[in-house]
Amino acid sequence: MSQSTAQAGTVAGPGASGAPADATMRAGVYRGAREVRVEEVPRPVIGDGEVLIRVAACGICGTDIKKIQYGFLPPPQIFGHEMAGTVAAVGAGVTAWRPGDRVVSFHHVPCGDCFYCARDLHSQCATYKKVGVTAGFTPAGGGFAEYVRVMPWIAARGMVAIPPDVTFDEATFVEPVNTCLKCVRKGRVAPGEVVLVIGQGPIGLLLMLLARLEGATVLTTDLMPERRARSLQLGADAALDPAAGGVRQALAARTSGRGADVVLVAVPSPALVAEALALARPGGRVVLFAHNDPQMTMSVPAAPIGIEEKELLGSYSASIDLQAESARLVFERRLPVADLVSHRFPLARIAEALDLAARPDGHSMKVVIAP
Repeated sequence: MSQSTAQAGTVAGPGASGAPADATMRAGVYRGAREVRVEEVPRPVIGDGEVLIRVAACGICGTDIKKIQYGFLPPPQIFGHEMAGTVAAVGAGVTAWRPGDRVVSFHHVPCGDCFYCARDLHSQCATYKKVGVTAGFTPAGGGFAEYVRVMPWIAARGMVAIPPDVTFDEATFVEPVNTCLKCVRKGRVAPGEVVLVIGQGPIGLLLMLLARLEGATVLTTDLMPERRARSLQLGADAALDPAAGGVRQALAARTSGRGADVVLVAVPSPALVAEALALARPGGRVVLFAHNDPQMTMSVPAAPIGIEEKELLGSYSASIDLQAESARLVFERRLPVADLVSHRFPLARIAEALDLAARPDGHSMKVVIAP
């Protein structure tokens, strides 16, 4: 991993406050497919209505990994959106926050007034699609840096205070828990139903835990024996090896032969979509959580949907309607998120951290960067 100096733009406005315009910081800068370098970049300068956060912890998301591994976006960028930290400065007009506050910041917030917001499709709102947190360059979250600049619409509606007894590592889960809760609700998981979660990485485990909180019986699958063991340890009713077969039989035994009421797919494999449809009962629901690769294509048989009336649904990103609930689940420790953190790396070792997150082994789970 090399060290270098980059020219990244800062944004200042009338009444800008915080760090001097010539102050610098370290950041993990994406320079192309599979290349992230620790560089010295300008520290963001905030303007009216904005907040500067000193990042304490940022989880590595599967979406970050896809962008970095496959070079989906043009460099340079600073990724990282599962972030928690401390308010370092506030711009003119900010009254809800002050320096020293411990906070989580979402990076997307919808307008609340458009066609899509009126239909609770917040992630399709044009305002939602604008990233409102940056460490420089094109706004991309910025949590893989020492400081981030939170823009006005996020500072007003997308920040959450962290209770004093909650660690920053735990707080980084507020955003991913929100996305998983949205997925479970999209699948309309109900008490007494049988749910299958495919994949037991950090996201799959959260989906399992949340489906159980909804009152469902939850079976899981994963190729790694260590992840199956962790799934059982955290409450799954059964954890199955898909390579050994027997998943269909296990579901049949619990559903009088029908199949799963809901299948939640937490592995980004096109081949698993047809398999998930086959494992769902007639009239059941399949929700794709991990299939957000813009270049991915998939092929599924028509009969399960057209004849057996199975629903194939997508769930993408977070929902502002679940912002308070997801924070409460984390802060009240209704979910054992601290147990999901397996590795914590300093920013200087971000390349190692990203490599582990991209190629997990049986002992790795959630990987967190501490800038």
